Amino acid sequence: MTNEELNALNVDKSVDARGTACPGPLLEAKKAIGTIDEGQIMEVLSADEGTKVDIPKLCRKQGHEYLGTVEESGYFKIYLKKQ
Repeated sequence: MTNEELNALNVDKSVDARGTACPGPLLEAKKAIGTIDEGQIMEVLSADEGTKVDIPKLCRKQGHEYLGTVEESGYFKIYLKKQ
């Protein structure tokens, strides 16, 4: 998906983990995935570089769909769909 398509998604859950360092964003994302339903979209906001790698890995391990990452000024928006 393009950045424009990702930014236009209707997000069901947003997790703001910008104030946490690794592994904080990943742990917050794991916990939040359990609170949304299958087919819903979650956005993770993180300033930690490792999160760009960790969230796609989490998606592969747990069978969720990684939709993409948008780099903003000083942080990342990472999108996934629960499967």
